[in-house]
Parts: sequence; C-alpha cells; structure tokens
Amino acid sequence: LEADVNFKVVKAFVDKVRDRAVGEEVLKSLSAGQQVVRIVRDEMLALFGDTQGGLPPASATPRVILMLGLQGSGKTTTTGKLAKWLVRQGKHPIVVSTDVRRPAAIEQLNLVAKQAGVRAHDPAGNLDPVSRASGALQEARTLGFDTVIVDTAGRLHIDDELMGELEAIKAAVGPTDQLYVADAMTGQDAIKSAGEFNRRVGVTGVVLSKMDGDARGGAALSVVSVVGVPIAFTGSGERLDDLEPFHPDRVV
Repeated sequence: LEADVNFKVVKAFVDKVRDRAVGEEVLKSLSAGQQVVRIVRDEMLALFGDTQGGLPPASATPRVILMLGLQGSGKTTTTGKLAKWLVRQGKHPIVVSTDVRRPAAIEQLNLVAKQAGVRAHDPAGNLDPVSRASGALQEARTLGFDTVIVDTAGRLHIDDELMGELEAIKAAVGPTDQLYVADAMTGQDAIKSAGEFNRRVGVTGVVLSKMDGDARGGAALSVVSVVGVPIAFTGSGERLDDLEPFHPDRVV
C-alpha cells in the first residue's frame, strides 16, 4: 500500500499468499520463514502474468507503433529511446510527431530523433495529425524503413477531442502496437488513465517512464492487474539509452 499499489490488488494478493502459506506443507529444505518469502515472490511474479517484455514479434512491414499517454508522461523522450532501442536491435525506425497543438512539440521530437540518430518525418507546414501519420507511413514504405513510431498528442486529462483524433490516426495507419506511456511517479492516476485509453482506443503494452524515482514498482503491479495489459518497457533515466524491456523477476 505504501508503494501505491491498488488496494484491491493488495487484498487479492494477501488472500492468495495466505491460502498458499496455510495450505502448503513446508518443504524440508526451507524454513517456514523462507517458505513464506518464496510464496510471496511467486505470487508477485504471478501478478505480472507471463509478460516477456519488449515488443512481440510482428509480421506487418512497416510495423507501426502508436505512443499514447497524458501530457508530461514522457512520451516524446520515450519515442526517442524506443527508436534508439530498435536501432540496437538492427531495425530502421522513422519517427513522426502528430502533436500539432503543443508549441514546439514537433521540434522537440525532431531534436530527440537527431540525438538518437534516427530520421524524423516532418513535412513543412503540414499541421494535420492524420496526414502527418499516414505521410510517415508512406515515406517508410518508399524509403524502406521497417518501423514507424507515431508520437501522439497528450492532454492534461482525457477528453473526447483527443480520443477522436487518436481513433482517426489509428484508422489511417493501422498500428501493430499501441504503447501507453505512464509516469511511474503518478501511481493510481496513471492506472486510471491507462484503463480509459485501453477502453477507448486499445492499449497493447505499457511503458513505465521514470522508474528510477522512489515510487518504484507500485504502479507496475497495479497496471498489469487492474488494466490487464502487460508492461513492455521501463525507462530508468534521462539518457536515450535508458530504456529496457521489462523483466518482472528483476522488479520483484
């Protein structure tokens, strides 16, 4: 609870641990205390499901990744980090920003792309989110890029206008992955909005940014159980290299 894990998740977790600890014969090799520790660890791993971390294999070429999330969650930086991670996997990503409302959002992504050494699609004067996204897909097909990462607009809260825009982009580019970027520091708020995004546009995985903060792990445990979406990556620092596929056993 102190780590800001959803109380329903905590309650279910405690019940499961109690059932197993009371019902199980103590293994000869372990003391009772060790036995409880082992059960707690196993049940925490079970909370994460059989998540592999990273991106699942996909046959679509180019693969389209939609980055979703509220304003200030770290979407644009995470887009650059993900592009750099893909380059290390031998991929050739291109990035595009469809955030036409926030001043300098497009320039910010262009700068991040330059630092990451990847191409950014930025047609001068085009301020239509849907045509920017489909233009990037077209450019990827023409020039042979195998991944398009679309950095979408965020708001301070969820509204119908934003959802309509995201649905239009989704219809235009047919994404393989829809990654919700959540700030690990915001705790339960991040979980609520992840659930809302999942309901409205669909989320295939979560990226927890700022996992190097002190709210570590709480949001992670809640998001998998409450929203039912696996965690794909965790960001743990400012540098563009600070993104790694999620490994439940390490967090546990």
